Amino acid sequence: MENEAPMSERESQAAASVIRGHEFDGLLGKAFEEKPIWQGLYESIRDVFFPPHLPPLVLTSTPIPVPDRMAVKPNPWAIGISTGVNLAVLGLLLFLGVKTLINAVNKPKENATSIDVGVWQPKAPKAGDSNGGGGGGGEHSIVDPIKGHLPKIEKDPIVPPQVETVDKPKIAMESAIDVQKNITLPDNPLLPTIGVKNSTNVTLASGGQGSNGIGSGSGGGMGSGTGDGYGPGYGGGAGGGLYRVGGGVSAPVALNNVEAEFSDEARRAKYQGVCLISLIVDAQGNPQNPRVIRTLGMGLDEKALEAVRKYKFRPAMKDGKTPVPVMISVEVNFRLY
Repeated sequence: MENEAPMSERESQAAASVIRGHEFDGLLGKAFEEKPIWQGLYESIRDVFFPPHLPPLVLTSTPIPVPDRMAVKPNPWAIGISTGVNLAVLGLLLFLGVKTLINAVNKPKENATSIDVGVWQPKAPKAGDSNGGGGGGGEHSIVDPIKGHLPKIEKDPIVPPQVETVDKPKIAMESAIDVQKNITLPDNPLLPTIGVKNSTNVTLASGGQGSNGIGSGSGGGMGSGTGDGYGPGYGGGAGGGLYRVGGGVSAPVALNNVEAEFSDEARRAKYQGVCLISLIVDAQGNPQNPRVIRTLGMGLDEKALEAVRKYKFRPAMKDGKTPVPVMISVEVNFRLY
């Protein structure tokens, strides 16, 4: 080997290239054979449309039995105890539920006194007299009127209802209020003194915050109204609100006749008709709270109200003696002559 001539530079590079190529082939385990590009393309297309049939796969391995680590042998004692506890809990829940349902259905009756907290409405059989009016009183006290029974009911009472403070007066006159016949008022005759049935004051002898009577109103009656009657309202009696004409109440009489003017719009349209006005005639004969209950339009309603406000009446009289407020209706005629 010492006698061999040294290789040229080109031969040494070719040898190194061959050595590197064989090393790369050795890493992949096989030698590479370079093919033309057209041959590789042909083989790819052939494999797509005509794939080669490979021989069936033959398994040569043998399964080895492996123990199941999750397999547990059932314990009958554990199963029995668990089942018993679950059934006991279920039975207890069913028992409590059925007991609650039975108690709700068979609820014991409560012994309670029925208390009427609604607004009192007078009850009376059908008659010629209509309900209406009211009364009130008091003695300018800061305490609510005392709880008690109703006073005597009579026509044109002289002595207003009052709390009895003198045991044996020199001139004994029984207090009374004026209420329509056949009206049932709330009362408790077992109470020892005259007063308001639903009052919360049961200890202090008081006539209430009003004047001349018992309650918070005025006029010699009992309640929050005005007059010698009972309850809210005006002019005596009971039932609240105002008196109606009839049943001992005369109609108010107009003392002047104010002619209503036409509106320009109605005059141009030659429009005419009747407008109905509802109003209250107070105890002094003055019209109060007029309102239209049958309209005409075209500005005639406003003209009718304007005229009614200028009316003056002789007030309605109860039993020909006492002026009382009443509600009436007035027709205002609009006529073109």
